[in-house]
Amino acid sequence: MNYETVIGMEVHVELHTKSKMFCRCPADHFQVDANQHICPVCTAQPGALPVINGRAIELTVMTGMALGCEIRPHSVFARKNYVYPDLPKGYQVSQYELPLCEHGRIRIAGDGDTEKHIAIERVHLEEDAGKLQHQGNASLVDYNRAGVPLMEIVTDASIRSADEACAYLLKIRQLVRYLGASTGDMEKGAMRCEANISVRVQGTQEFGTKVEVKNLNSFRAVRNAIDYEVRRQIELLEEGGTVRQVTMSWDESAAVTREMRSKEFADDYRYFPEPDLLDVDVSAEWIAGVRQSLPELPQERAARFVESLHLGADDAAMVSEDRTVADWFEQVLAAGADARAAANWITGEVFRRLKDTDGAIEEVAVTPEQLAELISVVTAGTISGSAAKEVFAVMWDDGGNPAQIVEDRGLQQVSDTGELEGQVDAVIAEYADAADKIRGGDDKPIQFLMGMVMKATRGKANPQMVQQLLRGKLQRDVASSRRTRR
Repeated sequence: MNYETVIGMEVHVELHTKSKMFCRCPADHFQVDANQHICPVCTAQPGALPVINGRAIELTVMTGMALGCEIRPHSVFARKNYVYPDLPKGYQVSQYELPLCEHGRIRIAGDGDTEKHIAIERVHLEEDAGKLQHQGNASLVDYNRAGVPLMEIVTDASIRSADEACAYLLKIRQLVRYLGASTGDMEKGAMRCEANISVRVQGTQEFGTKVEVKNLNSFRAVRNAIDYEVRRQIELLEEGGTVRQVTMSWDESAAVTREMRSKEFADDYRYFPEPDLLDVDVSAEWIAGVRQSLPELPQERAARFVESLHLGADDAAMVSEDRTVADWFEQVLAAGADARAAANWITGEVFRRLKDTDGAIEEVAVTPEQLAELISVVTAGTISGSAAKEVFAVMWDDGGNPAQIVEDRGLQQVSDTGELEGQVDAVIAEYADAADKIRGGDDKPIQFLMGMVMKATRGKANPQMVQQLLRGKLQRDVASSRRTRR
């Protein structure tokens, strides 16, 4: 029997604000000593009153707009009642019936080179919980994270595979980074997700019983947990069993899901409006102002690069993937560089070195203006492509002016015909077998001979001239041989 996977995602994004959701404590908690960023409000001391973080509202609305959501002019915070040791209040301040944003969608790459839209049911705002630190049989609580603004993005059940789930998460991370709403760093807990997974017989319309899987803090965990849980549910059904609606955790070390508790329903949380907070009312003018502040989004930017700069779709998508990279690329263009050459350098040498160093483009020693100058030096024929990579390596490590590096290292391209002819003649003589093949009509060895000339000149030879000289000499040899035979 064939089964269809049905997945809905809940993504929790820590917003990039200076302070927590309802108090003045710093929102930064990564690698901070335990319980340093706390106060009476975020630790729920008697008599402490919360105040809404306006920037968190703005960032959530921006995200909702970018997802095509309807923005509610009136929304309400509510108490979500449940008791855990990392929740100092005994409840979480969240949103339930009246969220900030509803009814959006996002486009992803679907299975099989297709595009599909994932419906966004709601984007709402809440506060994060603290963090448990387990030591042997004891658990310690760090409340630095408690009260950090947490945006939750909830999809419908239109995701059909682990691949689609990961594609969706990548799009969400890209979006929140573009907006400056969050770092989106899953390894630091800035973006976490839960997957609601069920299976049903292929062709049926009724949903199967869903299982919620928590503790998914990496793309690998998302993929592996979904694949495992789908297999588990199918095996259970094939054996005649039934799937129970429970909450599972993902055990990374054992690569299995483990039951945590029975699945709660909305009624279990006993939602009611938060009495210590005002309702959130936003004017049409304020909404219009936020909409005007939205940056150009990645898909829009990539489309512009294709249309106005005539980049290939793949190159346009790659340089638009990250906002800082796209901004850096446009700075290279503003400095006078050719768009295609700039894109080739960024998607090639720059990306390769960033990957090797695990760095960020804003941290590199090479400035956009210096890369533009290097491109102009290559275009003018002053240096070869291989020499340009040598110059770039120096710029990457130490910075510096490309023209000066070329002069200091003697990397100027040799374009003197007389000088190159001697090198070409020597290579033809040394590699006579390859030359004979070309004379006989096999053109493949021409690249080998060119490489030998470039090696002999330490990459300084003009490659176009080398090829012209090689072809010209070998063609003349063929013509001369034919005349001799006559």
